[in-house]
Amino acid sequence: MTADPGPPGRGSAPSAHRATVPPAKESGPPGRDVPGGGRGSGRRTRRPWSARRVPAALVAAVVLVAAVAALADVIAVRAGRPAAAWRRHLADALATRPVDDVWMLTGAAVAAAAGVWLLVLALTPGLRHWLPLRRPADCPRLRAALDRDGAAALLRDAATRVPGVGAARVRVRRHRVKARADVRFRDPRQVKEDLTAALDEECDRLALARPPRVAVRVRRRTD
Repeated sequence: MTADPGPPGRGSAPSAHRATVPPAKESGPPGRDVPGGGRGSGRRTRRPWSARRVPAALVAAVVLVAAVAALADVIAVRAGRPAAAWRRHLADALATRPVDDVWMLTGAAVAAAAGVWLLVLALTPGLRHWLPLRRPADCPRLRAALDRDGAAALLRDAATRVPGVGAARVRVRRHRVKARADVRFRDPRQVKEDLTAALDEECDRLALARPPRVAVRVRRRTD
């Protein structure tokens, strides 16, 4: 699903980046409520949660390999064969090495770091490149998000339509929009006021759940 960059016949053509909306699944992992669901809506908007496919696949692969290796060795021992060399070496090392050994400390640090990483992935929604949109009052189960690059393209197009702006660069973050514009004519202070108002109006049209703060910087360009 793609969002139309703007009404037809208004200024410059849309940029290469398109504003896309990922499908929302109500049966997916629980979302975390984000306050400020909309101006006047009185509702709270949930941030989309990442499926974490790559970390889940890595953890599943490591656990599967370790389980298969241990199970195969246990079956071999039950069948009368000697235990594998790696298991004997691991058992001897764990039984003889002191707790303050450098390899023991290194292994403990790696395991702790992996555990903290998995906890962070489990407790945070991820998908930081997506900005949640406000939910309409008549359809509270609808959830949608806007790509940052798509939002930046729409805001950049709105900035270039301001009289006096020759070129504009817009960066969209979670809580702030940073815009820099080159002024070809008119008073830069007046252009800055008009540009700030245009970007605020475009942010309202984007219907973001958390309207970002707009920071505008202009500079005079005569070349």
